[in-house]
Amino acid sequence: MMKILLLGALSTASLYFAQSYPASAIPENLKKNADVVIRKKFTTVQINKVDEIKYQYNTVTTVLNKDGDERAVAYIPYDKAKSVSNIKVTIYDEAGKKVKSFSKSDFKDFANNPQGVFYSDNRILVFSYTSVQYPYTVDFSYESEDKNTIFIQDFVPFHSIKMSLEEAQFKIINTSGIELRTKIYPSKYNYASVAESGSENDKTYSYKNVPAIDDAFMIPEPVKILPSVNFALTKFNLAGKQGTLNNWTDFGTWYYKDLVEPVSVSTPAIKAEVASLQLQGSVEDKVKKIYQYMQNKTRYIAVGLGIGGWLPMQPDEVHKKGYGDCKALTNYMKILLNEAGIPSKYCVINSSSSQVSFDPEFPSMGGNHAILMIPTEKGNIWLENTSQQIAFNHLSYRTTDRNALAVTPKGIELINTPVYKAEQNKEKQTLRVNLNEDNSIIGTGNFSYTGNQYDYNLRFASLNPTEKNDAVKERFNVLNFEKVEMKNFNNDRDNAVITYDLDFKTNNFSKKAGNSLLFRSVPIFNDAVFKTDETRELPFEVGMSYEDEYEIAYVLPLGYKVDETPDNSSITSEFGSYKLSFVKSEGQVKVIRKVQINKGLYPKEKYNDYISFRKKILNMDNSKILITKI
Repeated sequence: MMKILLLGALSTASLYFAQSYPASAIPENLKKNADVVIRKKFTTVQINKVDEIKYQYNTVTTVLNKDGDERAVAYIPYDKAKSVSNIKVTIYDEAGKKVKSFSKSDFKDFANNPQGVFYSDNRILVFSYTSVQYPYTVDFSYESEDKNTIFIQDFVPFHSIKMSLEEAQFKIINTSGIELRTKIYPSKYNYASVAESGSENDKTYSYKNVPAIDDAFMIPEPVKILPSVNFALTKFNLAGKQGTLNNWTDFGTWYYKDLVEPVSVSTPAIKAEVASLQLQGSVEDKVKKIYQYMQNKTRYIAVGLGIGGWLPMQPDEVHKKGYGDCKALTNYMKILLNEAGIPSKYCVINSSSSQVSFDPEFPSMGGNHAILMIPTEKGNIWLENTSQQIAFNHLSYRTTDRNALAVTPKGIELINTPVYKAEQNKEKQTLRVNLNEDNSIIGTGNFSYTGNQYDYNLRFASLNPTEKNDAVKERFNVLNFEKVEMKNFNNDRDNAVITYDLDFKTNNFSKKAGNSLLFRSVPIFNDAVFKTDETRELPFEVGMSYEDEYEIAYVLPLGYKVDETPDNSSITSEFGSYKLSFVKSEGQVKVIRKVQINKGLYPKEKYNDYISFRKKILNMDNSKILITKI
C-alpha cells in the first residue's frame, strides 16, 4: 500500500514540474547577487529495507548569466550498488518556452575521479548545456535505487555562493521498520529556516525564498551560514556488510571490524622491510624514520575500488606497487608501525579549507580523508600520508582545528587535531636592499615559513628552478621584479620549516624629488583593497591566525643621508597587532615590522572596525622614507 502511495506522490511531483518557468516570475530579491536561481528542487526518498533506498530528484534551475552555466550542469553519480533511470532534461528560454529535450543518451559517462587519474568503481553521468541567450532554464530529473543505505544526503538550500533558491522540498518516507535519526542544524545567522511537516515515518522538510550569498570579502563558507537537516539510519548496509549506527561506539566497532581489520594484514616482506630500517632511539625517532621511508617509497593515487570506496587496499599491494590513496597509505603506514611495535589509530576526517567537525551527539558515516595518529607520552603524533613532501608530525590547514574519528576495536574516539597559534604560523623575512640613484633597487632576501604558512609554500617543493622563479615573481608582484631568482630552497621535513633565498632587481622603486629619493617603508606588502561596507549582511571570517616578522635593511647610495623616516608606530585590537619601527645608522636605515592577525568568525557589526585596522596597517606599510644627497 505504501508503494502505491509513493507512486502517487511521484506522479504528483512530475505533474507539478510539467510547466514552464519564465524568468520574469523570479522575485527580484532572488536575482540579487545570483548567477543562478534554483526555481524548484524536489527530492523524494523512500527507505524500503536495510539494503534498498529509492530516490527521485527533480531540479529546475534558471541560469541568469554565463557565470552560472557551470552550476546548471547535470551530474548523476552511480556505481555497482546504485542504478539510475528515467533521466530527463528539458531546456526553456527566457519566456519559459520549451527549447529542447534530452535523455540519458545525451549524457557523457566518466569515471568519477575529480582528483585525477586513478582506479574507481564510481562513475558519473554528465550533461552540460550552453545557451547563446540568457537567462535560460534547465529542468532536470531522474530516479535512482541504491543498495547502500549508510549515506542519506543532507538537506541544505544550496552549496555555493551566488546561487539562490525559490523552493526546495525533501520528502522522506521510511517503510523499512528501521529507526531513522534526524537532526536539524539551524542557521546561526537566521539566514534561512527549514519547515518540517508530516508524521514520524513520512516527513517533508522545505526551504523557501533563500537569497544568494554574495561573493563578499571574507565571507564564510556557505556551510557555516546555511541551515541543514542530517539523516542516519540506525541499521544500514554498505556493499553487503550491515551494521548499526545507534552511537559512535557500535558504529566504530563495525567500522573497525569490516573496514580496518580486514586490511590489517602484514606479510614476511613487510616484516623484512621494517627490520631493514634498523630502528633506534625514541618512539618519535622510530616513527619519523618509518614515515619518511614510506614517503620516499610511495606516491598518492586516488582509488575508489572495493566496499563503496571505503575499504583500503591491502598493505601488501601498496608494498609491491608503491602507490595508494589516503586510506591505503594510512593503513600501510599503520602496518609498518605495527611491525615496529608502535600502536597507532586510523582516523577519518573532513578535509577542507573550512573547518568541519563531526557532531559528537549525532553519529553518522562521513569524512573524506584518512590520516594516522600515534599516541605517545609526549603527546599525539599526526601523520599526513598522501604527500611525499610534507613534514613529519605536521598537518596542513585542511585538517587542523577540527575533530577526527579515530577507529578502534572498542569504537570511535573523537579526537581533536592540533590548533596552530599565530606565532606557529609564521613568516620571517630578512631583506637587504641596495638603493640606486636611478630609482632601481638590487636586493637579497631570506624567507622562512612555519605552520600553515609552511603549507602555503610547500607547492614550491615540486617546481623546477624556472617555475620557482615564476611563482615567486607572481606572489610578490607588488615589487614588479625586473628579474628574480630563488636560491637554496629547503623543505625541512623534520621540523616543518621552508626556507629560501632571493636575489632580485626592481626598477622605479623610488621617486626623485630634487636631490632626494622617496620610497615606501615596506617593499613587499599586502596590496589588497580594503573597503568599508555599511550594508554588510553577514559575518566575516579570518581563516588563519598568523604572525609576520620583517627586517629590511636599506643601503643608501654613496653620498646620501637619511632625511626623514615615519614615526615608530603600533596598533593593538581584537583582530591583532602591528608594530613598525626605524633604526638609522651610517649609510643605511633599517625597518622592523611585526604583524599578528587573530583567527576568528566575527559579527558583521565589527566588519568596518576590521577594515579600519587593515587600512591602518596598509598605510603604515606604505609610509615613506626620504633620503637626500649630501
